[in-house]
Amino acid sequence: MEKSAQGKALDRKKLLADPIMVTAIIGIFLFLLLFILYPLAILLVDSVNVDGQLTFSVFVRIFGMTTFRKAITNTLWLGLITGIGATLIGFLFAYVDSYVDVGSKFVRKLFNLVSTLPVVSPPFVLSLSAILLFGRTGLITRNVLNLNTTNLYGWRGIALVQILTFFPVCYLMLKGLLKNIDPSLEEAARNMGASRWKVFTTVTLPLLLPGLGNAFLVSFIESVADFANPMIIGGNFDTLATTIYLQLTGAYDKSGATAMAVVLLCISMGLFILEKYWLERKSVATLTGKASRGRTLMTDRSVRVPLVTLCTLITVFVLVMYALVPLGSLFKLWGRDYSLSIKWYEYIFKNKGYRVFTDSMLLSVIASPLTALLSMMIAYLVVKRKFKGKGLMEFVAMLAMAVPGTVLGVGFIRGYNSGLFHSGIMSGLYGTGTILVIVFIVRSLPIGTRSGIAALRQIDKSIEEAAYDMGADSATVFGTVTLPLIKESFFSGLVTTFVRSITAISAIILLVTPRFLLITVRINEHAEKGNYGIACAYATILIIITYTAISLMNVLLAKFGTSKPMTGIEEE
Repeated sequence: MEKSAQGKALDRKKLLADPIMVTAIIGIFLFLLLFILYPLAILLVDSVNVDGQLTFSVFVRIFGMTTFRKAITNTLWLGLITGIGATLIGFLFAYVDSYVDVGSKFVRKLFNLVSTLPVVSPPFVLSLSAILLFGRTGLITRNVLNLNTTNLYGWRGIALVQILTFFPVCYLMLKGLLKNIDPSLEEAARNMGASRWKVFTTVTLPLLLPGLGNAFLVSFIESVADFANPMIIGGNFDTLATTIYLQLTGAYDKSGATAMAVVLLCISMGLFILEKYWLERKSVATLTGKASRGRTLMTDRSVRVPLVTLCTLITVFVLVMYALVPLGSLFKLWGRDYSLSIKWYEYIFKNKGYRVFTDSMLLSVIASPLTALLSMMIAYLVVKRKFKGKGLMEFVAMLAMAVPGTVLGVGFIRGYNSGLFHSGIMSGLYGTGTILVIVFIVRSLPIGTRSGIAALRQIDKSIEEAAYDMGADSATVFGTVTLPLIKESFFSGLVTTFVRSITAISAIILLVTPRFLLITVRINEHAEKGNYGIACAYATILIIITYTAISLMNVLLAKFGTSKPMTGIEEE
């Protein structure tokens, strides 16, 4: 015990002797306090504070609203459907990738492409595609079936696009778990006479249950927090995210919107804590280490044909959905005139189109290096340094992963427009590009931090200790030793932040002002008005920008000698 106390005293002495490190810790805590904890705290305070008195009258009022109660039911129902659908499809692709001989390397690469495509694409692209296929003037509903239906606009349409958008996250999670199952366990059951189905239900599935639950909860959280898809394709089917937005912008009810945001925050936070601190630990405890050898892939036609056929059908459908967006931008009038034209692109660039793209790219380019550097610094402090509050720093940095963008947007409005900082220097943040950059940083911080922590845990501490022994300070060690060793994670965080920032919609739609024109806001505006050709043109250019950024980053990664190029962007 005495030795431990002496060790702690020595660590504290080393830390205090390093002013750069102390300054970094204080600065990071200040950032996390001002731009994550404070906006959430002000929401909680405002929701129970009316004219200086503690009261729950606002909650009583909103729960008395039929529309709000219906929105909660809709949100949970949609989350359940999306969670089940995304987990099943993600598991199907992961199982085929890990267990089945698909017969062709090209087919396997195609499956992998489709499984990661939605992760690196704007969140609302599939909504536009669904409207072009199944909407009132859809290619299938109007031209093929000659139907004038609005069935797409509701929970069915939202569930369809959310499942196709979020299943890659489940696929990436389950793929790793399946590859970690030792094939000797399953082969032992087969040698004892068990059928493949029996082995699957009694050996493979029980080992995967915590992982499946984890994947379900992650997609459930994503569905609950989603704003873009319900806004574009929801019709009269309101979710909590869209209800908060309409309550603030339509009914001008700030107190009601704040209380609604608190309810949504409680739901998402509860799911996040359940996923991170219970199911995630159960998954790690169930599957440890790596498989002792490679798995022999299944070639039985009775298994291979139905599974590969199902994956192929889903793959073709997803590819068609993505192909429709650029096609929709090139037709004169979808549903009526399918002659090719570039008039929608001409319209865009005649109506401040250049400014839309320059504003969006400028803010995203500013946010990207700041986020990558900040996340690597937090990861370095969490993994490599010992100080009080280290666990709190990691938790708060990861907290934004559980906060829906709409909730964060309301928190920033209440915090920097009418909260403690309604006057003074900080009040000048509201309505500026700075606050948009800060939101981009906060939204992408958890992914960069998690990637940095994983990379740093693989670096032997003796490498950095050697630099310290030679007289280098913390800043020098971090810049010349640590950062070069984790450059792949740094560049990955860089491009991840850029892609997530330029495709963001839920958090910034409440904060953006006419001073800044952003692509995603324009897409949302034109989609709501039914100008699908213009929306598709914006979305097509946005897809080109994101994939160009990823391609450039792959070139940089190859040039700097990293081990592997990026093939996808990890989602929140």
